[in-house]
Amino acid sequence: MALSTDERDLLTLIAKSPEPVVMSDFFHELHPAEAGMNEHHPGHEAWLLRQMEWYGVSVGLSQQDLVRVVIPANGERGDMVEPTEAGRAALAV
Repeated sequence: MALSTDERDLLTLIAKSPEPVVMSDFFHELHPAEAGMNEHHPGHEAWLLRQMEWYGVSVGLSQQDLVRVVIPANGERGDMVEPTEAGRAALAV
């Protein structure tokens, strides 16, 4: 299975974690804000849209059965996931 660059980057971070993770916890690592970023910063809107795109990447990994929820969301944090065997196999390609 061919992964997009974004899918591969996020799935790699998930797979490196020794414990289940909340996928959105990696979004700032994958696309950090510029120094001094706030809602008035000229690049804020583009950064915000990119952060939202990561949610689509997360949904895609789940829909392709590359990750599985092992601890459901509880209102304080999102679903905690781990890679499936198919997810690990996709990273090996």
